Amino acid sequence: MTHKRIDRKKQKRKRQVYESNLINNGLQLEATRSVLDEKLVFVKVHAPWEVLCTYAEVMHIKLPLQPDDLKTRESAFNWFTSLFRVDENIIKPEQEFFTAPFEKEHLSNFYIQDKDTFFNPATRSRIVHFILSRVEYATKNNVKKFGINKLLDSGIYKAAFPLHDSSFRHPSTDPACPSERYLLYREWAHPKNIFKLQPLDFIRKYYGEKIGIYFAWLGFYTNMLIVAAFVGVGCFLYGCLTKDNCTWSQEVCDPNIGGNIIMCPQCDKVCTYWNLTSTCESSKKLCIFDSFGTLVFAVFMGIWVTLFLEFWKRRQAELEYEWDTVEYLEQEEQVRPEYEAQCTHVVMNEITQQEEHVPYTACGKCIRMTFCASAVFFWILLIIASVIGIIVYRLSVFLVFSATLSRHINGTQAIHKYLTPQTATSVTASLISFVVIMVLNIIYEKVAILITDFELPRTQTDYENSLTTKMFLFQFVNYYSSCFYIAFFKGKFVGHPGNPVYWLGKYRNEECDPGGCLLELTTQLAIIVGGKAIWNNIQEVLLPWVKNLIGRYCADARSEKIVPRWEHDYHLQPIGKLGLFYEYLEMVIQFGFVTLFVASFPLAPLLALFNNMLEIRLDAWKLTTQFRRMVPQKAQDIGAWQPIMQGIAILAVVTNAMIIAFTSDMIPRLVYYWSFSVPPYGSHSSHTMKGYINNTLSVFNISDFRNASKPSSPWFGNQTTCRYRDFRYPPGHQHQYEHNIYYWHVIAAKLAFIIVMERHHSFP
Repeated sequence: MTHKRIDRKKQKRKRQVYESNLINNGLQLEATRSVLDEKLVFVKVHAPWEVLCTYAEVMHIKLPLQPDDLKTRESAFNWFTSLFRVDENIIKPEQEFFTAPFEKEHLSNFYIQDKDTFFNPATRSRIVHFILSRVEYATKNNVKKFGINKLLDSGIYKAAFPLHDSSFRHPSTDPACPSERYLLYREWAHPKNIFKLQPLDFIRKYYGEKIGIYFAWLGFYTNMLIVAAFVGVGCFLYGCLTKDNCTWSQEVCDPNIGGNIIMCPQCDKVCTYWNLTSTCESSKKLCIFDSFGTLVFAVFMGIWVTLFLEFWKRRQAELEYEWDTVEYLEQEEQVRPEYEAQCTHVVMNEITQQEEHVPYTACGKCIRMTFCASAVFFWILLIIASVIGIIVYRLSVFLVFSATLSRHINGTQAIHKYLTPQTATSVTASLISFVVIMVLNIIYEKVAILITDFELPRTQTDYENSLTTKMFLFQFVNYYSSCFYIAFFKGKFVGHPGNPVYWLGKYRNEECDPGGCLLELTTQLAIIVGGKAIWNNIQEVLLPWVKNLIGRYCADARSEKIVPRWEHDYHLQPIGKLGLFYEYLEMVIQFGFVTLFVASFPLAPLLALFNNMLEIRLDAWKLTTQFRRMVPQKAQDIGAWQPIMQGIAILAVVTNAMIIAFTSDMIPRLVYYWSFSVPPYGSHSSHTMKGYINNTLSVFNISDFRNASKPSSPWFGNQTTCRYRDFRYPPGHQHQYEHNIYYWHVIAAKLAFIIVMERHHSFP
């Protein structure tokens, strides 16, 4: 613990009372003045043998009885990994023991060869932190105030943390027995180990099970991405190789076909008529992503995500057994001190028929839960409001870009081949959406912590699971809402040029390019995923490194004295209250992008694979070199993230089926290929895609424009009709501008595809 000698008597008295009570609880304290700052004092805390034994029994900590002599078999997940393992001569495998909850009465039954090593550093830190969190420092109005967290929040102490065992740059004073931190840096965190497996047992020994299981999950997820990336690259290459045979794209670019098709304006007044060939470049790109390979990949990813979750459950069960955390939640997990402090109500337990102290009555709990749920719901509505604002921006700015970047029928301006009003609107809206996402994230983090603190969960696991659920609900809407809008709403409810649909009674709904909105969805994903990765690396890696660099420079400038290890650790960056939350969140959000919208971008698993290989080493590097050592914590599993991923997996099957059905043009092309391109009777020719563009663009009579939507620019030429993307009867038909038979064939095929895909991927 560290503090500054503040002249405030009240704070000094609280500190003195707290430290006195620590000594009364058996801890040994030693105060040392800072080498670099005379006002800074370090209070070193040591727990002697008796204290460790007493609190190990209180905390029900499992400790070794005797070495495990059972034969072990190789894990099912290590069959191809022998070449990538860490050298066992450098990091030796951990010895296995039979364990039991510690009891002082049966001390002789435990495997104690050396009292100094019986409690490892991680267990010592857990016990000391348990004591620090429950020792009193004041009493006011018969209410006891206790805990190091309260003292830290009020500024009485500046920090409280366990020490690293040595410098990560040097082995230790004994080169023959290097420190654990040095070995972790050299064999795990160093970039040269990017293709090596992680020493999970060693990570767990130094940092605790909670960090160990995070890196186990991240490594497993990364390994599973190898298969998905391989299949995704194959589907992408298939699209690249077959794009030149893409008949509908050839028709768009053909001056005799697409060059003769005049499209209707896509907005009121300021938009003008445009030539279909202006979308030639986007149609060529779309052929890569909207191919038969994409359909195959979407089906494959539905299978992959199911296998990933089932295999991870098995791997997690192995780790629970190996790390002896199977019964952790029932036997070892302690009540949070914040919960204990509020236990002022006495109720009768209906099961045990004994009195229990609780922080609130049933009515009080109901009020708290209602308030918390209402607060979360309000913030989710706030995100939806921001998404609506982005949509209004898109609809408004599209008019501006249409006026300044209006397409000319003669195509004299080359820029229109690449920069269309839709493209300009999509890119700027995606950038604004990304900025809004980042700002709302920063604000909501503080709100979610306040809400969860008010909810007052009983244990730390309950607290983290509650906070995780709240944060992910917010993040889910925040990150994915714009993608859901493009995939399933944009261009779906636009009416036709003679009777367009208006949003909020004012803004005409956006339309997709003739090739659909799939390419725009890919652009949105690339901007959000790419921008998020850059932002996270700046926040999580670059900023701590710069802060530590500045701190070391200032320290070297102020003093030439040898700085002790505890002072070095103090000047490292704190891990933060949320701990690993943002590490999990970053990867689970990525998991969502990889699975929910993978039908629009087959290369997503490959990019995620490269990112995760780097992410593992960056996370290891910053934990080992840039951050103070976390208080080691036990964990049985990855907590609330498991059901969250299961929910994403189920939703992924639905979204990918709907993307193929409603966002891409795959189903309309298949319907045309098998139903409407039938060769003449007696002909030996096969089905063909020729005429697809002409068949899927409906005809509109220019004279049927309403005054409110009639383009203000003059019409040059002798044509009296324009085309638009829909399946409707032409003017002059008895059901003019109503949906034709092709439309109903396509709708039936889309619904049939969704039902078949859902049935095929239904979860047990």
